[in-house]
Parts: sequence; structure tokens; C-alpha cells
Amino acid sequence: MATTVYVKNIASQTEDKEIKDFFSFCGKINSIDVTSEGETKSATVKFEKETAARTALLLNHTKLGTNEISVTGGSSEDDTTHDDSTTDRSPDAGLTQEEKPRARVLAEVLAHGYLVADTGLEKAIQLDEKHGVTNKFVNTVKQLDERTHATDKAKAADASYGLTARANSLLTGLASYFEKAAQNPTGKKLVDFYTTSSKQVQDIHAEARRLADLKKAEHGGNAYAASGLDKVFGRFTGGAAKPNDEVPGGAPANAAAVESETKPTAPAGTGESKVIH
Repeated sequence: MATTVYVKNIASQTEDKEIKDFFSFCGKINSIDVTSEGETKSATVKFEKETAARTALLLNHTKLGTNEISVTGGSSEDDTTHDDSTTDRSPDAGLTQEEKPRARVLAEVLAHGYLVADTGLEKAIQLDEKHGVTNKFVNTVKQLDERTHATDKAKAADASYGLTARANSLLTGLASYFEKAAQNPTGKKLVDFYTTSSKQVQDIHAEARRLADLKKAEHGGNAYAASGLDKVFGRFTGGAAKPNDEVPGGAPANAAAVESETKPTAPAGTGESKVIH
């Protein structure tokens, strides 16, 4: 089972913690080994599950920091399985990254200000549709809903907002992923995103913007903190939050994710390797 991916052309100024946090979007990491190679870094990331590794392959050509990275592995991202098990799960554990549709995972990456190649977004949509991941995801949420008795809450919200019980059940199950304000008149659009298989790349960008707005609201309107950049470049002090395109490594607010014409080249030289714990 291939659970390891190899990352090249990481900018030397990109901190090891950011590399680990970035690939944690894909799923649980067992180990990560970062090596300095002249002006760049490389990383070997070993995930707990193969699903996470295959999702990570979709981040090939994503811009991490100042560089467009190369992500390769021992298997294709076109897998025939997806983690949809709720076995031995605590009712309070929530959904794992591996259980989410890949379109959702990449929407989260975009929401944090990273530029993901449209080819990766298109592939995520194709894989979700091909392997019925969206249906599995909905079924997983339903199972969680039954375990946590969230249906009663869903029915109450249905009476208030006129949404279907199924829709509210899904919203309740997603409450731990920036969905605190989900049960409102705009909730139907959110449910459509996760229950409709025929998505387009622009739909993922729209979902990313929605997640970013919710995340920003949770941080008191501070876009700098909401993007997580305060953890990388230090706390923002004084004045209004910087626009995204003025923050180092941040994507312009209105930028479309486009694949670069320049493919990353393998860096020369080797350096000392270190493992992040």
C-alpha cells in the first residue's frame, strides 16, 4: 500500500511546520522528513492511509510559499477506494480529512490562501464522481448523525428554515468544519455542493471563498489570523489586517488558480535531513 509522497522544490524559507500543516489537509501524517538542498527543500511525507497520499498527489504544482512544488508518489491518484468507515469512532470525533470528498479538501486548501492548479481541481471532481465519494460522504454523515442523535436538531432547524431534514442532518454533521453558521437560509447552497456530483472548478473556488469568509468571521474579521499566516510569520499587531495579496506567500483575493507553464525541476545537491515530530 503506497502511503508516501515525495515533495520537491519547496522554498528554503518555508518553515517545516508549515509543510506539515499544509499536507495535513490530506489526512493524518505518520512521519515527515524534510531535507535542505541548497536554495530549496525536499520532503518525504508518510501518511497513515493511502487515501490521504493519493489526495496529496492532487497538490502537484500548488504554490507553497514562494515556490510551485512537485508532488509525486508510488501510485496514481486515480484510486478505487475512499475511506468512508465510521468504525470505532467516538461520537464526538467528527469527520476525518480522509472521509471528505477531494473537492472539499482542495476547497479548504484554497480557503487558506494557497493557489491550487485547476488541473488538480478538475481531477478531484472527476475522482469524486467516478468513485461515488460524494454519496459515501453523505452516508458517513448520516451514520454520525444517528450516533450523535443530531436528527432532532435537524428537525428543529427544518421547522425554522424550511430546509429538508436530510439537508440539516448533513449540515449538523459538518458543524466542526467552519459550519457554525451553516443553519441559515443560505445553507441549501452548501448542501447542494456536497450532494450534487456534477461540480465545476468554479464551484470549488466559490466554496473556498465561503470557507474563508466563515474562518475570517471566527477570527473577528482578521484575515491575517484567519489565513493562519500569523502562525507562520508572527502575530499581526496594530492596524487593519493586510490584504491577502500583500501578505508574504498569500494569494491575491481575486486570483484564479491556474497551472503554471513552468514545471518544477529537481534541485541539485543534498543536505541534512530532519524529521518533524
